[in-house]
Amino acid sequence: MNRGGRIGRRLLLLLPFGVTGCGFHPVYGGSAGGASGPAQAGLAEVSIGIIPERFGQLLRQALQARFTRGGTGVASRYDLTVAYGLSGEPLAIQQDSSITRVRLVSTATWTLTAQDPQRRTLANGTARSVDAYNAIDNQLFTADLDNEATQRRMSEALAEEITLQLAVWFGKQAKA
Repeated sequence: MNRGGRIGRRLLLLLPFGVTGCGFHPVYGGSAGGASGPAQAGLAEVSIGIIPERFGQLLRQALQARFTRGGTGVASRYDLTVAYGLSGEPLAIQQDSSITRVRLVSTATWTLTAQDPQRRTLANGTARSVDAYNAIDNQLFTADLDNEATQRRMSEALAEEITLQLAVWFGKQAKA
């Protein structure tokens, strides 16, 4: 191995120490004593409202899994309301007008409200996910399974984006 390669590897090993010196810390990182960080603690206090239809169920389950990373049994102080839209469009159309690939686009808008008498809106945002699946002719069952798997991936992606947006918001509130 050449000298430049060794130096590059050493610099990569030292990178985390340099970044922590700048005040960088992981979004979900805990404190030095091992307690939950502000993002984890805030997310654990969020109650997620019912989201209708199957895609909504998948999205709610994905959000719940992310919000309860620090454990359960925490009293909720916030309500999260999520509304979504899911649309599909054909991508690959053959000469006989049959569709062989479908793109799904989902958008979720969310609102975080306080559980106080005023029901103050604290934060809101939007998340978007795009994915596609093959719709193979004469294999409707396979296309249905692919559609369901795609929707599951999209709900996970939306949940991750919403979680990150809320984690950043809780982090900013802790610093204020």
